[in-house]
Amino acid sequence: MNCRLKGWLQVMLGLLPVTMFAQGTSAKTELPKGWHLLDKDKDGYYGVSASKAYEFAIGKKLKSHTVLVAVIDSGVDTLHEDLKDILWTNPKEIPGNGIDDDHNGYVDDIHGWNFIGGKDGRDVKDDSQEEARVYYMFKAKFDVPDLDTTALSVDDKDNYRMWVKARKTVMGDGSDQLNDPVMMENALNAFIKGDSILRVAFGKSEYTGNELDTLQTKTIEARRAKAVFLQFFNANNIMDMSNKSFLSEFKEEVEMEEKKASARTNPPKDYRHEIVQDNELDFSDRYYGNNDVMAGEPTHGTHVTGIIGAERGNGKGMDGIADNVRVMMIRAVPNGDEHDKDIALAIRYAVDNGARVVNMSFGKNLSPEKTWVDSAVKYAESKGVLLIHAAGNDAADVDTADNFPNPNFRHSTYTAANWITVGASSDPLAEPGFSSYTASFSNYGKKEVDVFAPGTRIYSTVPGNKYENLQGTSMACPVVTGVAALLLEFYPNLTPQQVKYCLVKSAVPPPAKVKTPGSEDHIVSLSDLSVSGGIVNAYEAMKIASTLNTSPKKSTLQNTNN
Repeated sequence: MNCRLKGWLQVMLGLLPVTMFAQGTSAKTELPKGWHLLDKDKDGYYGVSASKAYEFAIGKKLKSHTVLVAVIDSGVDTLHEDLKDILWTNPKEIPGNGIDDDHNGYVDDIHGWNFIGGKDGRDVKDDSQEEARVYYMFKAKFDVPDLDTTALSVDDKDNYRMWVKARKTVMGDGSDQLNDPVMMENALNAFIKGDSILRVAFGKSEYTGNELDTLQTKTIEARRAKAVFLQFFNANNIMDMSNKSFLSEFKEEVEMEEKKASARTNPPKDYRHEIVQDNELDFSDRYYGNNDVMAGEPTHGTHVTGIIGAERGNGKGMDGIADNVRVMMIRAVPNGDEHDKDIALAIRYAVDNGARVVNMSFGKNLSPEKTWVDSAVKYAESKGVLLIHAAGNDAADVDTADNFPNPNFRHSTYTAANWITVGASSDPLAEPGFSSYTASFSNYGKKEVDVFAPGTRIYSTVPGNKYENLQGTSMACPVVTGVAALLLEFYPNLTPQQVKYCLVKSAVPPPAKVKTPGSEDHIVSLSDLSVSGGIVNAYEAMKIASTLNTSPKKSTLQNTNN
C-alpha cells in the first residue's frame, strides 16, 4: 500500500486534539519549499546539502555518468514538464509497433512496465488488504475446532501464525479501535459540500490551503467551510495541497476503511485477477501486464519520481536531487496492498533492464509469498543493484513489528546487504504539534532502520504539471534514493554495499534529542531509533565516497537477463 499522509483519520474521528491556527502563517514558522535539499550550516535546515555536494564534485573535477533508477510505485505522469526529459526510454524497443523488440517478454515497454494491468489495456487501481486476502485464503484450513497446531508442517505453522495475525486485523480482538466507515463517509460528504461552497466563493474549481487562507468570505456558509478546511489542512501540514488532491486522497482512505469493514463478513473482491488474468500462484507465469505506466492515479509515483530526479535548474517547479538520472517506472502498487508476485517480478525487471538503484515507497504487514520476493532481492544483490525501502508510517518499532518487504530472508538467518530502510526525519517547524527532528508518523528501529531522511512537507511533482507538499516515509525513501544516485553519478564503480556504507557512515546526527514517533514524552537519541543515528547528507556521503577504492568490478556492474 502507498505510504500516505498520516493523522487524517485520527483528527477526523476526534482521536487527536486539533488546534486552530492563526490565519496568515508568518514566514518565521513556514518551511521553505524544497527544504529537504538545504544545508544545516548555510540555510539552517537539516536537509541533504545537495548544493554543497555538487560544489564538491566540481571542486574535485568529477565526471558525471548517467544513472538508471527504477521506481516501483503507482505510476508516473509521463507528460509532466519537470519529468518527461528524465524518464528512461528503452533503447531496444520500437514504440507502438506491438512487437517485443528486445525479446524480454514485455511488449512496447518504453518507459517501464505495468504489472497490475491487463493485456486488454485495463488497469488495477483499487485492491484489498493483504490481511483480508490471507485470512480468507486459510480460513477453511485453520478455523476449525480443536486444531492441533503441533501436527502442522513447518510451512503450515508459518502460515498459521500469519493467519492468526490476519484474523486479528480483520476481525479485531476487542483491544483495537476500529474506525467507523459511516462516520468517515459523513465527514467526506461534509467536505465535498464545503468544497462546493468554497469553489463558488473563489470563482474557480481548484485552490490550495494557502490560497484559502487569504480568501475573503462573504457568506456565513463560506466562512464556516473555510474554517473547517483550514483547521484540517493546518493540523495535517498540507496547506500546499489542492482541494482536488485532498478530496481524492480522503476518498481513498474512506474506501479503504469500507473495505476493512466489509472484510469482517465477506471475502475481499479479487480485483487483480479480473484484470491481470495470470495465475498468481505460479511464479513462472510472469509475462503479464501492459506498458501503461501512467494508469490509475499516479500522484504518489509522480511525487516520488520528482524527489529523485526532477530536472534541475530549468526554472520549473522544483529540483530533484540527482541531475543525471533516468527513471524507469514499474507500476505494481495499487490503492490497497501490493501483491508479492508483482513486487518480485518488478525487482527482477528493474535488474534485467539495467537499473542501479530501485526505490520502493510501499509496504504492508504480511507477505504470504515472501520467498519469491527474497529470491528477487538476492538476484538484485548478485547483480550489484541497491534496493531502498520506506520504513512505513505507523509510528512503530520495526525491530519487533512486521514491515514487508524487508531484507531478512524467510526461514533463514540471511540478511541482504544491498538493502537500505529509510525512516522520516523532520524539522521542528514542519509539525507544530509534534516539533521534533523525527516525523510523528515514521516507523523506526535501532536494528532495522538504517537512516532517516526528510519526509515531512516535501515539495515535488504531481500530475498535470503541478507541484504539492506531501509527507510520509514514501517521501523520505526517494530522498535517499536521489542521494544514492548522486553518489553513483560521480563514483559509478561503487558497489551497493559501498553506497550504503557512505550513506550510513556520513549521516548527520540532529542537534538535539528527538521524540520517538507516536510519543510526546519519550525523548531519545536518534541512534536509539536507527542504525546510523543520523539524517542522510549528500555532501558528507560524497566526501566518504571519495576515500573508497572504486576500481570497477565486472561481476557487479553487468546486468543480464534471467
